[in-house]
Amino acid sequence: MKITIAGASGQIAKLLHPKLIAKGHTVRGIIRKQEQAAELEEMGVEPVIADIETLDDLSEAAGRVDAVLFAAGAGPGSGAERKWTVDRDGAIKLIDACHKNGIKRYVMISAMGLDTPRGDKVFRVYQQAKSEADEALRNSGLDYTIVKPGRLTNDEGTGLVSIASTLDRGEIPREDVATVLAEVLENRSTIGTEFDLLSGSEGISEAIQDFIEK
Repeated sequence: MKITIAGASGQIAKLLHPKLIAKGHTVRGIIRKQEQAAELEEMGVEPVIADIETLDDLSEAAGRVDAVLFAAGAGPGSGAERKWTVDRDGAIKLIDACHKNGIKRYVMISAMGLDTPRGDKVFRVYQQAKSEADEALRNSGLDYTIVKPGRLTNDEGTGLVSIASTLDRGEIPREDVATVLAEVLENRSTIGTEFDLLSGSEGISEAIQDFIEK
């Protein structure tokens, strides 16, 4: 497949790129800054310079591909306004680009527990922005999958996860999230599904299959 990843310089995305390339896929990475391009090129990713926050039309950035993945985010330390313009509006612009370019497959990195407001005012805005982006994708008519990990860590991945419609709060290494995303992109049985994702005791392929069959 040819896959475009929005937010290609993020931590999860940089762990995902080599996994996809090792599986034989071609990866295009949307990034905001020219200085981020060299690192992607070294990984074998085609860099695409485009600011999803300020551009109205992302169709050129998305390109003519088989699938897109939204891995962008305003990130910690950003204010409430950027949660709307990046986490929500950026994801919705990518949906619009898929429609314009005839791309059907869209995988979203979301987050667990968006229906339970918590944290400070900015974090609650983040939750609402992500929730509205997820809802837009559900209603888009695209072949979507929404992956909702718990608290992210930089621990080494274990390859063991827990996947369910709803899980109690917990954490998961970014590396394991990347492995799940690589499998989800290839597994059309995940289309139309969304799931919480935490570290657990089941192998990733088995966990995905068990969830699909429930």
